[in-house]
Amino acid sequence: MTVNTKPIGVAYEDQNIIGASQILSDEQLGYTAAAQGTVTQLTSKSTAVTLDKAAGQIVMNNASLGATTNVTFTLNNSLISANDILILNVAANATAGSYNCWVSGLSAGAATITVRNISGAPLSEAVTLNFALIHCV
Repeated sequence: MTVNTKPIGVAYEDQNIIGASQILSDEQLGYTAAAQGTVTQLTSKSTAVTLDKAAGQIVMNNASLGATTNVTFTLNNSLISANDILILNVAANATAGSYNCWVSGLSAGAATITVRNISGAPLSEAVTLNFALIHCV
């Protein structure tokens, strides 16, 4: 029996899953550390970021975001195609229950992400967003 020693994202090189109708796991299914990264917005919550990884974290700028206000920024990522699905959630550095986030646009090489402060007051937090890319051909 061959030992799985060459991680390549969510599978191993010696497992051929091309054409499989199902991928099942009793444990975890995800990305290796090499497939993940982190990027930080530099000047404002609307500043575009670039991270060419299949999964990772976006640390937003800590500028104030008004109550019931949206902000939109671009995630530039060369791995994104127009057919892909980008999963996104608020992960850390945020007042619990104060933000919604979603992908408001997707094209080859970029995603538009919108974050909304749903609280009743302005917030100045460096909100961390987690994302994972599901590639669809």
